[in-house]
Amino acid sequence: MCGLSGEVRLDAEAADVEAVARMTAVMEPRGPDGVGVWSSGRVALGHRRLKVIDLSDKAAQPMVDSGLGITGVFSGCLYNYRELRKALHAEGYHFFSTSDTEVLLKAYHRWGRDCVLRFKGMFTFALVERDSGVVVLGRDRLGIKPLYLTRDSERLRFASTLPALLAGGDVNTDLDLVALHHYMTFHSVVPAPRTILAGVEKLPPATVRTIRTDGRFDDYLYWRPDFSRRIPMNPEEWSEVVREGLRAAVDRRMVADVPVGVLLSGGLDSSFIVALLAESGQTGLSTYSIGFTAAEGEESDEFAYSDLVAERFGTDHHRIRVDDSRLLPALNGAIEAMSEPMVSHDVVAFYLLSREVSRHLKVVQSGQGADEVFGGYDWYSPLAGIPRADALPAYAHVFFDRPHGELSGILNPPYLLGHDAGSDFVRSHFSVPGAETTVDAALRIDTTVMLVDDPVKRVDNMTMAWGLEARTPFLDHELVELAAACPPELKLAQNGKGVLKDAARGIVPDEVIDRPKGDFAVPAIRHLSGAYLELVREALLAPSAKARGLFQPDYIARVLEAPGLYRTNRGASQLWQAALLELWLQCHGV
Repeated sequence: MCGLSGEVRLDAEAADVEAVARMTAVMEPRGPDGVGVWSSGRVALGHRRLKVIDLSDKAAQPMVDSGLGITGVFSGCLYNYRELRKALHAEGYHFFSTSDTEVLLKAYHRWGRDCVLRFKGMFTFALVERDSGVVVLGRDRLGIKPLYLTRDSERLRFASTLPALLAGGDVNTDLDLVALHHYMTFHSVVPAPRTILAGVEKLPPATVRTIRTDGRFDDYLYWRPDFSRRIPMNPEEWSEVVREGLRAAVDRRMVADVPVGVLLSGGLDSSFIVALLAESGQTGLSTYSIGFTAAEGEESDEFAYSDLVAERFGTDHHRIRVDDSRLLPALNGAIEAMSEPMVSHDVVAFYLLSREVSRHLKVVQSGQGADEVFGGYDWYSPLAGIPRADALPAYAHVFFDRPHGELSGILNPPYLLGHDAGSDFVRSHFSVPGAETTVDAALRIDTTVMLVDDPVKRVDNMTMAWGLEARTPFLDHELVELAAACPPELKLAQNGKGVLKDAARGIVPDEVIDRPKGDFAVPAIRHLSGAYLELVREALLAPSAKARGLFQPDYIARVLEAPGLYRTNRGASQLWQAALLELWLQCHGV
């Protein structure tokens, strides 16, 4: 896990090494253990390193393989790098390090862009072919590792974070109106390749982009899960194969030359990870939980369940309780760490939890992704039985923040679109073959789009703000493929994640499996009173906000007057959604 950056000139000029150095410096928190910058003619690469595999300087980046004529930078982890190394060695390749980065370089030399089909892991990379001048960018199947790009007629720049691109300079920071409408309607999700800024895009997941010396490029989409019934099994067989699939995913994410812990929320997902690790013989496992001070009578901690799991499996458990004196200052740090605006409360939880955990560990496993992959959210059940032809309106009804038409009373006219961008996007996604039922269509878009640009992005940004690598076994692509093929009724059973709950029986305590689902809200943000209300008031009434003129003044006045009254269709705070966008824009000088 690291931070990478680079520039590719599309004209005859030399790459701007100083700009790449600036971009690289911004990402120091992602890689506090080392830094490197490399350039050759029209290309420059930068890298910040977090030492997890091969802690020696032989694994430093940018990595140059002179014999193969390939230079590269890499962020993430190839969990099967040892198997790949063995296969490459059998074909005559020799290695100067024990890193997965070197395996990546040699795998590309041997198999070209199809090397990604052999990778089991999370990654982004940039590779430069010395002899041809071709530059290749790649991103993992579930988009766990981010890659942002900005391009004009003269150059292409890329980086692991959007703020790093801003540090490079010359970025068009106008708002992307389609992205803005996604943010305001599509549950605050802005699907790739768009970002909230018109001049920045992100490489889509499961994509390899090949950039020629004349500036032309082509994209290779190398993976898409198939949500059709191609594996005939009974319910008992499904629970068994899911358990074994998760066991393999958890086991391969222990590959590291440093200790690996677990973020233990007390829910089924992270508890199942701990249970499988204990079952495999892991001892002295470090686990971490976080809770927040109550607000408006609402508690927000799951210590009773995390304590139960920690005691059952003998982990070295750490409770972290956050009071208001720590929460409010941390909000600014969390917003600064966001590559894009993120409204979910748990960004602050992950930010503070990661700060504490990073004092002890560099790598943790985390339970993100199970709800999207195994049907854990409450909006899936209402879609069961809905005809496939009616999937779009049914999904919009249960998932969208608001209908497109309501934006005319929220945004000022220059920021309005004449068409419903959110519905257009979902309609296009739902029209792709391979999702048989309405529930399948919803699970597919949530797994490949919402998951990538909401919870997965939150985890990456907040953990890496403290140099902590988070590994997510529920996003193992083989497990995702298995879950996609599982009949929806097995996933929706038992109020959601039924097949996963059955797989956990006898391993995870029943009290955890059968507990009510929690949403891990931060009460102070949900209710927005006192200092938190003042924070958002100042942001929305700041001179820069008024100059931008994004929101209609009477709308802002209404939601400030009664913050608890105005909720999205999913029950989230409309005030927080608007304020977070302004807070992010102001924090990053947009």
